[in-house]
Amino acid sequence: MYMLNFILQTGSAVINTVADSLKPAVTGIQSAVTTPEVTETKISLFEMIAKGGPIMIPLALLFIVSIYVLITRLLVISKASKKSNNLALSLKEMILSGNIANAKLMCKNNNTPESTMIEQGVSRIGQPVQEIREAMNKSGANEIAKLEKNLNILNIIGRIAPMFGFIGTIIGVIKIFYSISLAKTVEIEVISGGLYQKMITSAGGLVVGVFAFVAYHWLNTRIDKLAHRMEDTQIEFLDMLNEPTK
Repeated sequence: MYMLNFILQTGSAVINTVADSLKPAVTGIQSAVTTPEVTETKISLFEMIAKGGPIMIPLALLFIVSIYVLITRLLVISKASKKSNNLALSLKEMILSGNIANAKLMCKNNNTPESTMIEQGVSRIGQPVQEIREAMNKSGANEIAKLEKNLNILNIIGRIAPMFGFIGTIIGVIKIFYSISLAKTVEIEVISGGLYQKMITSAGGLVVGVFAFVAYHWLNTRIDKLAHRMEDTQIEFLDMLNEPTK
């Protein structure tokens, strides 16, 4: 019995000694297994765009042209859309009183597509109504054409910008396979450059294309509203010419 207790006590002491000696090793293993701290890296928008490669240069130029056309056409259309509520009433009084010269002068001073169209009608008072209508139609069409100047540029950019993005995508894929052939591996570090170029150029082409597409149709919508208003003004003017004969 005494021998058994001695053996158990000795074994327990040995186990405790071994355990104490293994603690530093276990602690080191736990430290090694602990997930390494991830350092967050930030990338600026310019740096991200630069990763798209040379194809981003024509896309940037297309974007700048789109903004320029949008701003310039928007200013012109906004100015042309201004409506003078007293114009029709003042013209009616002048025309009915036979003061044609002042009526033409008022139209010139307003300097809007509507007033320019009406001026053509005022200049032909006394001629058949059909001739007056045709002259006003031609004048209105010319004024609308002036407002639509350069809008086709937005339409073209909306179509070709995604194509430039697609070209960048193809170049990025080629770059990926070329990098793989050199490194003989498909690790992310090898293909990341091509992936960046592929995705950024695709996104860039779509962004520029959508911007130009929306700008083109938005401006056209505003021009269409003005064209309908000019048609209503033409009808109102022709009806006014018929009033003295009633």
